[in-house]
Amino acid sequence: MRVDIITIFPKMFAPVLEESIIKRAQAKGRVKIFVHDLRKFTQDRHRKVDDRPFGGGSGMVMSAQPIFDAVRAIKQNQRTREPKNQRTILLCPQGKRLDQQAVRRLARYKQLILICGHYEGVDERVRQFLADEEVSIGDYVLTGGELPAMVLVDTLVRLVPGVLGDKNSLNFESFEGNLLEYPHYTRPANFRGMTVPPTLLSGDHKKIESWRKKEALERTRQRRPDLLKKKRKRGEITNE
Repeated sequence: MRVDIITIFPKMFAPVLEESIIKRAQAKGRVKIFVHDLRKFTQDRHRKVDDRPFGGGSGMVMSAQPIFDAVRAIKQNQRTREPKNQRTILLCPQGKRLDQQAVRRLARYKQLILICGHYEGVDERVRQFLADEEVSIGDYVLTGGELPAMVLVDTLVRLVPGVLGDKNSLNFESFEGNLLEYPHYTRPANFRGMTVPPTLLSGDHKKIESWRKKEALERTRQRRPDLLKKKRKRGEITNE
């Protein structure tokens, strides 16, 4: 997978892209991530990427020209023969809220181009004629699309084959299958009088699996009942 990020704050990404799983994924060659400074694509001599909104109003709006030119340059550099395997995404509050199902869908593309919005937003023509879709990470206001881009990259990299050491770990994470994850414990079995459930110490793998499923359902019922509603609608559960 290749991910191209277009931003006016490229230095924000180094602490995230150069650490932990994302760093190892790039070192293994499983993922290629490129951060592009939007200001390098502007035709304004002062390197401006925004302007006042038509009709008046507060704030500034990101101009269409540098964004269009940046995306075009990235696509021309790649010269992909399979445009269907390429997706351009605008990260903004108006987008569809990101969930694990959307992440799994996006992870199937060979290349993603992420546009980080900023200021009061982007020129509407970017939405209409350039972005394939818009993505939001939640119903709250952020300064720009940089943090959402980091979140999206992190969620995607975990799904790339060969990135995580344990192939089975993805199957038991929160939100996979629309369930929260079951409780985890590690040594010691008795910590200051707080003990581990006996089932986990039994060595009986069938009982342990059953316990984990039960705990995952109960935790989801208590904390995120909306997730169970999704499973019911799809007919995945009839009786928890």
